[in-house]
Amino acid sequence: MQKETGPGDNDRENLLVALKRAQEKQGYIKDEFVTELADSLNVGIAEAYGVATFYSFLSKKPLGRNVIRVCRSLPCYLEDSRMIVKTISDELGISPGETTPDARFSLELTNCIGACDQAPAMLVNHDLHGNLTPEKISQILKEYK
Repeated sequence: MQKETGPGDNDRENLLVALKRAQEKQGYIKDEFVTELADSLNVGIAEAYGVATFYSFLSKKPLGRNVIRVCRSLPCYLEDSRMIVKTISDELGISPGETTPDARFSLELTNCIGACDQAPAMLVNHDLHGNLTPEKISQILKEYK
């Protein structure tokens, strides 16, 4: 049985797709883009802004060239994801939510990245790194500098 769609359903589906494309192209999502997109898709500005701010992989602020996303879900937490954050912070001199002064790295905390079997884990851009130790983290960061 095929799901019935109502008016605006396709517009709502296109909203997330368009936001992801803007993120890939510009590195972050500008307020002006959200307003224009809401208007062009015939959805409310509040709804468009809500989607743009809900997903942790979308950003409303400029990020560094290499975005480090540390999983903060329970399996990684139990395997000491705090150690990952501390090691990265010590190496790069930034805390979660910050970007290095040279804009090479941003550090973000995110929900599950789908690597529970490799906890603790992180993403650098789209590259998954798991079973992390402080030594592994140092080596990984050197590869992205």
